[in-house]
Amino acid sequence: MKTVFVDVDTQIDFLYPAGALYVPGAEKLLPALEKLAHCAAERGIPVLSTVDAHAENDPEFRDWPPHCVAGTAGQQKPRNTLLGKRVTVPKEAAEYSIDGAQQIILETAAIDCFTNPNLLGLLARLDADRYVVYGVVTEYCVRCAAMGLLRTGKRVELVTDAVETLRQEDARRTYDEFTAAGGVLAAVGKITQE
Repeated sequence: MKTVFVDVDTQIDFLYPAGALYVPGAEKLLPALEKLAHCAAERGIPVLSTVDAHAENDPEFRDWPPHCVAGTAGQQKPRNTLLGKRVTVPKEAAEYSIDGAQQIILETAAIDCFTNPNLLGLLARLDADRYVVYGVVTEYCVRCAAMGLLRTGKRVELVTDAVETLRQEDARRTYDEFTAAGGVLAAVGKITQE
């Protein structure tokens, strides 16, 4: 079974207290995120990492404080979540190669990563049977990624101890919606011990 890890928006602006749109408690995810990255590298599992890459006056900033502006420190991923051989897929339709990449960084400008016009073609190239999803924030970007991946008809697992939420009741609703649609809840220990 070909597996792809899907690392959703694990960026400095979300993960650290000094970040522009800090998710309270998200820094506690760092050991789990590192463990998943190392597991992927050791097993040759591709990692698809979505990252916000906003313009300075992005329309999203009407709803959320400015965050993850392209090229800023806050837009970057923590070093220990990066794999050696990376490619970046831009948020605009483009030609790109993923040959030899351990990690594919998919830029987005919206909560839903499926707004990137390159994503469906990228998923076809990756040709996974199973997606393992984790990151921030459970009820927003993670939810969009997980539910979108379920629509591909492939197995999708959501790693509940490698996600963070803004509101626990919204996270519970997300888990219920996800499992009702056929998704599976998992834990870091299970994923890394397989």
